[in-house]
Amino acid sequence: MAFLRMSARDLRITDPELLAERLAERSRSVLFREPPGGERRAWRNSLPVLAQALCDAGLQEVEVLLEYQMPLSSLRADAVLAGTHPDTGKPSYVVIELKQWEEARLVPGTEDLCLLPSDRHQARLHPVAQVRQYCDYLRDFTAVLDDANSHVTGVAYLHNAQDRNVIELLGMGDERASLFTGSSRGELIRHLQNQISPLDGALEADALLDSPAIPGQQLMRVAAGEILGGGNFRLMDEQQVAVSLVKRAIGISRQSDRKEVIVVSGGPGSGKSLIALHLMGYLGRNGRSVVHATGSKSFTTTLRHVVGQKNNGVAKLFRYFLDFRSAEKNALDVIICDEAHRIRHQAGKSNSPHVHRNMRSQVAELIDAAMVPVFLLDEHQVVRPGEMGSVREISEAAAIRGCTVRRVNLNEQFRSGGSRAYEEWVLRLLGLELGGPVCWKPEPNFELLLADSPQQLETHLRRWQDAGSTARMTAGFCWPWSDPLRDGTLVDDIVIGDWRRPWNVRGEREVSGGPPSSLWATEQGGIGQVGCIYTAQGFEYAWNGTIFGPDLVWRDNGWQAVKEKCEDSSLERTTPQEFSRLIRNRYKVLLTRGLAGTVLYSTDPETQAKFRTLIPGVMAP
Repeated sequence: MAFLRMSARDLRITDPELLAERLAERSRSVLFREPPGGERRAWRNSLPVLAQALCDAGLQEVEVLLEYQMPLSSLRADAVLAGTHPDTGKPSYVVIELKQWEEARLVPGTEDLCLLPSDRHQARLHPVAQVRQYCDYLRDFTAVLDDANSHVTGVAYLHNAQDRNVIELLGMGDERASLFTGSSRGELIRHLQNQISPLDGALEADALLDSPAIPGQQLMRVAAGEILGGGNFRLMDEQQVAVSLVKRAIGISRQSDRKEVIVVSGGPGSGKSLIALHLMGYLGRNGRSVVHATGSKSFTTTLRHVVGQKNNGVAKLFRYFLDFRSAEKNALDVIICDEAHRIRHQAGKSNSPHVHRNMRSQVAELIDAAMVPVFLLDEHQVVRPGEMGSVREISEAAAIRGCTVRRVNLNEQFRSGGSRAYEEWVLRLLGLELGGPVCWKPEPNFELLLADSPQQLETHLRRWQDAGSTARMTAGFCWPWSDPLRDGTLVDDIVIGDWRRPWNVRGEREVSGGPPSSLWATEQGGIGQVGCIYTAQGFEYAWNGTIFGPDLVWRDNGWQAVKEKCEDSSLERTTPQEFSRLIRNRYKVLLTRGLAGTVLYSTDPETQAKFRTLIPGVMAP
């Protein structure tokens, strides 16, 4: 998908203000948000420069796809040129990354991170690395490019810069991706002429826009391969920035008296766990001591299970936050704190006489445990009282201990079919962002449906499961959760009219009705039970069904959180305000597990009627 599509000639003659407004309107329509001022300025200032260069190169008929969205991702390239190659006649695509930078230098100790004079504390990915990744990603996930019958190359154009002011950046280009500045505009024109012919590129643009996306793999399916061998996942944009900052911090950790803490925040599917697994593999293969820690029993147990099937020794490197109460200071090179929103305010207690009791907070214990502590979190996934998980609190704890804090915001996401619009729709639906609920506009890569009954929801999910996809049902914690009967049969705790289903297995013992709790999201038998927040958080599956229970209902013009309808004892002592925040965070987690689609249903008629005004379309019976 592209925000706008036009020929290079039409791009050159379009008024920049009108062009920026048309792109802004598409942003509002597709992403449900107003584009930031910097993005508008880039459209006004950079796109006319690109258009003039194309026309000076004699490429007026080349098709230009503006703000092209990468398949199954919310990443957008500034522009993609579509046409044919002048030598082979095969389809040719040039991914363009435009920068208004006037001056930049490399971050010391790195090859792919840059600093700008205007912000010397914010590391940015080298433009060549960025556009090269876009090209590789486009090839990996676009069916029409999945062979040798097309050319895909990249150009990073720093049109406001002179070579002398970005001299450290100039040595990174290759045949896949090249860097040009205002000083080398003539070279850019010749390069474009060598990559794409002056013929009309409409057919090639159609082929790219109409091409099916190649589905990516679920994280857990390839976790072991990523850790043991590497290379299963492609790091993009801020994901690569985060990894490069960690590698740099490791390199200087032994020589510096001031250690660095890396804090990475991002929404569901933005790549936090991918970063963790990549670092686990890279550091282990390079002889560094590294441990992965979470506060989630399900997530850690599942990682141990999938990795342990190939290497039981590596599986032991997956630990819990509470395991570091008495850890030797800086004994590890790196500790990767995944799902860090689940860090507790107070360190866990222990009755063991071997555990040294102290007054350190849990985040302080984790910071002390390694030379380079890495925290990966989503502030909207705090779901239990006592969880502190915020960038501010982690940064403050690090500063108190004299650590330098490097922050990275993963502003893109790859779950929900790469639909940033769906993520925004969920946040606004639940009042976690301002603006109020909005009507869902159907998208090609992600489907949102409203079921008329829980049976219809389950039937739809089972069709996908039977077709080879993964599908799971989840619900708010509004029903009791019973232990299995003596014969191992699960109790149908969730009763909605005539429809009855059990929760997922309670505990780590497999029963005849389903897999252990921690493997509910990944094992085949999980489709038969309903998952709760504690088993769904941290996981993904192709199709997701979420049942809103009576603990969160829509009344008049807003949500009401109904504490007496909640069966989770951990929330009993919360204030009304805290309860409302945690319940809405929980449904946000449940709603954002799906890779391909989500089906909703509410047990409350008024809430169901509200959903009907927001979700168009009719489900198959």
